[in-house]
Amino acid sequence: MRDKPFDCLVVGAGPAGLTAAIYLARYYLDTIIVDAGDSRASWIPTSHNHAGFPDGINGKELIQRMKEQAQKYGAEIIDGRVTKMTRDEESGLFCVEWGSGTFEARTVLLATGVTNRRPPMIEREDHDEAMAKGLIRYCPICDGYEVTDKEVAIVGTGQHGAAETLFIRGYTPHLTLIAPDGPHEIEEEDRLKLAEAGVELVDGPITELVAGDKEICVAVEGGKMRSFDSLYPALGSDTHTGLAEMVGADLKGDNECVVVDEHMRTSVPGLYAAGDVVLGLDQISNAMGQGGVASTTIRNDLSKSKKIWR
Repeated sequence: MRDKPFDCLVVGAGPAGLTAAIYLARYYLDTIIVDAGDSRASWIPTSHNHAGFPDGINGKELIQRMKEQAQKYGAEIIDGRVTKMTRDEESGLFCVEWGSGTFEARTVLLATGVTNRRPPMIEREDHDEAMAKGLIRYCPICDGYEVTDKEVAIVGTGQHGAAETLFIRGYTPHLTLIAPDGPHEIEEEDRLKLAEAGVELVDGPITELVAGDKEICVAVEGGKMRSFDSLYPALGSDTHTGLAEMVGADLKGDNECVVVDEHMRTSVPGLYAAGDVVLGLDQISNAMGQGGVASTTIRNDLSKSKKIWR
């Protein structure tokens, strides 16, 4: 184990974690980031709504740029996955285990994000290739503009599927909501809204999902194969709250997001959270803003017990 604790451990190298790391390093705090390499931002073929990049930027390129910026100011980045975290009540230090090592930190920022549930009827390799081509998309807030007036399928049902479909209706009238596992389970009020919007409802189960070069095809039991320009899975997501739970942080909401105050503090002293693991808008800009707030709070909180002078 390292002979002295880090000022801050950042878990997760997505937009929230890396923004925080840049700030923390520029505050001259001893900062380390543990990166499991699965930030959702790295999935993005080209983000067109990230301010300052009028022609768009690839997600992997954005993450790499942010890593280089954090490292430029002294933040350390290691590849690995944190598997265990405890907090010593007497010292207030966090003890963290990752891969082949352990270390202590005065504070921890959780930027662990979420994982979108992908359609199980498509293999991971084919899924990722389809995403790179824009045939499968997950965030209509980010890229709904790119499907303007195109034929779009949404895989989902219930209130969540209906809500996502109606959001995408702001971009195109050519929408088909397909239930993944069987008949649709949609309340009458939502059915009326979807009918008014001109959305076609197709009952599942989906038996086949095939991505080509310029179209993605969907077949349901007893029906013919149909092709679309893009497909949005509306199957929900899983929030990565395991580490927060290990130290007793409060959670809330349907997805059990980490509860934070307006300064990104959790219910556990010294533990902070930012980005998609926190209830809010799943957007790069929002995550970066939360990373900036969290890092500044960490700096100010640490200054109460440690002289942060040059």
